[in-house]
Amino acid sequence: MSKTTNTKENGFETHIVDYLVDSNNYVERANKNYDNSNCIDAAMLFQFLETTQAKALDKLKHYHKDLYKQKIVKRLNDQIKQKGIIAVLRKGIVDGFTDTKLRLFYDKPVSAYNQKADTLYQANIFSAMRQVYFSPQNKKSLDIVTFINGLPIISFELKNELTKQNVEHAIKQYKTDRDPNEELFRFGRLVVNFAVDTEEVWMCTELKGQSSFFLPFNKGYKNGAGNPPKDGIKTDYLWKDVLTKDSLTNIIQNYSQIISEEIEYVDAKGKKRIKKVKKLIFPRFHQLTAVRNILVDAQEKGAGQKYLIQHSAGSGKSNSISWLAHQLVGLHNKAGDKTIFDTVIVITDRRVLDKQIRDNIKQYQQVKGVVQAITEGSKQLKTALEEGKKIIITTIQKFPHIVEEIGDLPGNNFGIIIDEAHSSLSGQMARKLNETLAKVSDEEKLQSDLENYDENENDDVTGEDLIRALIKSRKLLDNASYFAFTATPKNKTLELFGVPYQDDGKTKFRAFHLYSMKQAIEEGFIKDVLQNYTTYQSYYALLKRIEDDPEYDKKKAQKKLKAYVESHEHAIKKKAILMINQFLEHLNKKVGGKAKAMMVTSSRANAVKYKKAFDHYLAAINSPYKAVVGFSGEIDGETESSLNGFPSAKIPDEFEKNDYRFLLVANKFQTGFDQPLLHTMFVDKKLGGVNAVQTLSRLNRSHPLKKDTFVLDFANTAEDIESAFKPYFESTILGEETDPNKLFDLQDALDNYQVYNREQVSAFSNKILDNVPVDQLHALLDESSAVFRNDLEEEQQADFRAKVKTYVRLYIFLSQIVEFENAYLERLYIFLNHLQNKLGGDTSEDFAQGILDTIDMDSYRLQLESTTHVVLEQGEDLKPIPTEMRGGVNDPEIDRLSSILQTFNDRYGTEFEDTDKVRKMAVDIAEGVMNNQEMKNSMEYSDEQNAKITNDKVVADEMLKHINSNFNFYKHYSDNKEFKEDVNNMIFGLVKEMLRAGVSGNTNP
Repeated sequence: MSKTTNTKENGFETHIVDYLVDSNNYVERANKNYDNSNCIDAAMLFQFLETTQAKALDKLKHYHKDLYKQKIVKRLNDQIKQKGIIAVLRKGIVDGFTDTKLRLFYDKPVSAYNQKADTLYQANIFSAMRQVYFSPQNKKSLDIVTFINGLPIISFELKNELTKQNVEHAIKQYKTDRDPNEELFRFGRLVVNFAVDTEEVWMCTELKGQSSFFLPFNKGYKNGAGNPPKDGIKTDYLWKDVLTKDSLTNIIQNYSQIISEEIEYVDAKGKKRIKKVKKLIFPRFHQLTAVRNILVDAQEKGAGQKYLIQHSAGSGKSNSISWLAHQLVGLHNKAGDKTIFDTVIVITDRRVLDKQIRDNIKQYQQVKGVVQAITEGSKQLKTALEEGKKIIITTIQKFPHIVEEIGDLPGNNFGIIIDEAHSSLSGQMARKLNETLAKVSDEEKLQSDLENYDENENDDVTGEDLIRALIKSRKLLDNASYFAFTATPKNKTLELFGVPYQDDGKTKFRAFHLYSMKQAIEEGFIKDVLQNYTTYQSYYALLKRIEDDPEYDKKKAQKKLKAYVESHEHAIKKKAILMINQFLEHLNKKVGGKAKAMMVTSSRANAVKYKKAFDHYLAAINSPYKAVVGFSGEIDGETESSLNGFPSAKIPDEFEKNDYRFLLVANKFQTGFDQPLLHTMFVDKKLGGVNAVQTLSRLNRSHPLKKDTFVLDFANTAEDIESAFKPYFESTILGEETDPNKLFDLQDALDNYQVYNREQVSAFSNKILDNVPVDQLHALLDESSAVFRNDLEEEQQADFRAKVKTYVRLYIFLSQIVEFENAYLERLYIFLNHLQNKLGGDTSEDFAQGILDTIDMDSYRLQLESTTHVVLEQGEDLKPIPTEMRGGVNDPEIDRLSSILQTFNDRYGTEFEDTDKVRKMAVDIAEGVMNNQEMKNSMEYSDEQNAKITNDKVVADEMLKHINSNFNFYKHYSDNKEFKEDVNNMIFGLVKEMLRAGVSGNTNP
């Protein structure tokens, strides 16, 4: 009978082990060779020691006699229990009796020319064993275990879909049938445990029963989860690529690591404590491939390259940056005789993340003293460089100190890793960095570099030479490679750091490596923040409170009226109540009852109003929860500290506390703020582009108890948000490069206005370079600004002003990627950059000024529009930065107040119920209250608190007079406590207003 293909699980085992043996030069070992008490294949261990360290072994044999094997195995196991297998493989063990060191593993040498080191590396024995009985207590077995020099490294549980089982069953087997107390499964004994089927690979570094945390180890497919289809088994990259001798050696030496994490917890007395928890790290597939691909490219091309790594939140970016930094420092050229980078600088734009990355990178250092975090400035940096620190970590805020010192190191090569590249290295900061790192760091070198450009050669360095040096230093430098990490690359970032490629006759740009938002969501590392997107529409009507009908600028008036309504205390109060009720009724039980919410406001003034509205309503309903507010500076005499009752620096820590559930923000905390308990976001601000993605992404951090997220939006439609997210959901592409010719077109257009001449531009730029007193600069600028004001028509002034702005912005960007040899462009940039401040603003006369004094709120109503799951797909390419800019003066369209209000109310109003008529009804009732004798006496003789009590009583009496004419209004007033309070407050305000105006009796609004 002919033999058929073995489609069972053991057939899958055979297939993998056969490949490891035949193609990867592993040795297949019978399972009887495994000692499950000592977790060792002793024959392989001693074969390796005899081959590589015969002298040391002889010394141990001589001292320990027949017990030498037992002594070595015991010492080995003691050290593995204490330090973990990775440290033992890297550093070996020492026999205390004889002070004899034994190496357990030899690293791959940097250069193949080092024959002795290469021979020792080749002597490592990689082996595989099937059906390994791991326990002395029972006959349970692992499908495959791989070993290095007799020491178990990786365990595998395999499942085969053809037998109706998959990777989920393998994970379940590890969780339920692999006792973490077994010696082999104790923390740090194995490097990793793999659950494998023919579709997917998952991994876990520490088995903890049901709490075992398995991560995907998949390539990704169509920028999402899973693995791409192929001829053969989808998961064969595991044994064909990852488990080769070179690859596994590289992972053990440079990636796998036991690190400590600080975990906060609350003790029995309610005090916040910190405990250190050990964690074994094994790289995820995208981390491994990203770092490896970068290193291969950097070794091939040397310094002077640029790399954009688009890795979503949830990608494990801190680890990726740490691995890259350490390996860039040790990266040799192909000959293996010289390192490529002298120093690696890690720049981050967030102080909190600076500490996170700093701690992370330090934990990965294998030799003490390699890493230096710059926390004090330039002196500390100078010392660090003199002491040979190879990795320097800093924030963007400290960067100016750093670049001054680095500039004194001509000839050195730098690797610069930038976290969140779009905000860290843009515009002026890039120029500062490049000017300092440039090799042209002394005048002698400068002159020899540039003398061939100068027709009038002499011994002096001229202003023209310095200008050319500046031009040269603006470009990304030959002696530095840039490694830029971001989840949401902007158009400038893509063009500056991305990989150019041709498509349909255009030069486009993409990231060097991608781990998409789509893949991070599908793999469960971040939450889909658009899963429950709820939008509310505001409807309102305004009324005229003066008899006159003045004229205003229609367009500006409409904007002011909209802002007025949305910032009106009545609107803010209604929205605050809706948000709090929504949270308390439906959301605070999320994330195990620990859910928190962020509320995004459109201005600092509104943040203050919302804080007061939240505090008032939370107190009124006796809620145990509190709100904290975040904004910069001072507004109307209020600061974060005065409103919160504690210093600004404590906001993240205070918000951690259980009673603080609402964080109300104006710009602050919208980016870079990580709080896994954030489940809900309330949005009362227009969001777009990267800002929308970064703001809503505050919700995406995973938490073991977080199953979903919720967004309630007053200001944007679901379609707006979908448009903002689409370009960043998968791969972000820049659809076209910026055309440098546009800069020359702008220069021509500006020159033609004859506001300045070339001599003035040269004279001004020379004075800047000569560091002259500032008064000499003003005189030159004033000449040109006088021509601008006196000789140009209003329309021309607007156009010139707009073109100046565009030229300055475009030159800052293009000078980083294009080597302009025309010195006039640089001189013109210096001149215009200063002149633009003398040209006045482009704010025209405000023909809508005073309109807010003439109107009042009539009605306001919130209506639920929709709750939807915004489903994303690949978006359109980003467009390059705009280069066309023509300014102009728009004549205002003037209209009467009554007509403006009619247009506004038609646009934003709807059919209002009587209960929505906020102001008009209040005015009718206020007239009655004002004429009440008791009220008059109270206003004249009582304090405000008692007058308010009288007001509320009289209002209730007046309400009865309207019971027949407006029963619905009266009923709502009687039944709805919140509405009643609103009406009472509004009438009391009107009565006081009437008194101030000296009005009594019949009053018309």
